[in-house]
Amino acid sequence: MGDWVRALAEAELAPGRCTEVSIGGKPVAVYNVEGTFYATSNTCIHRGGPLGQGLLSGHEVMCPWHAWTWDVRSGENTANASLRIPSYETKVEGGDVMVRIPD
Repeated sequence: MGDWVRALAEAELAPGRCTEVSIGGKPVAVYNVEGTFYATSNTCIHRGGPLGQGLLSGHEVMCPWHAWTWDVRSGENTANASLRIPSYETKVEGGDVMVRIPD
């Protein structure tokens, strides 16, 4: 099911913010929603926009290129739940945000 990999230090990402990381060469967006961390693919399926550069509002991130919005908890598009981006398990361990990317 994939190994847990360190994405960043918990202190590096303030609540209400998102960022981009690379895990095993895969672009991943990490979000801090009121102290709970989530991770999705960093690539919006509309036109490939970088979600880690988007605007995070609650549990929704808006793609900076064309304003498509995604629920960071599930990867579902907020306008059409049949559209999804990959979402990944996260945990905080020893002050690090860990992400598990499936094999």
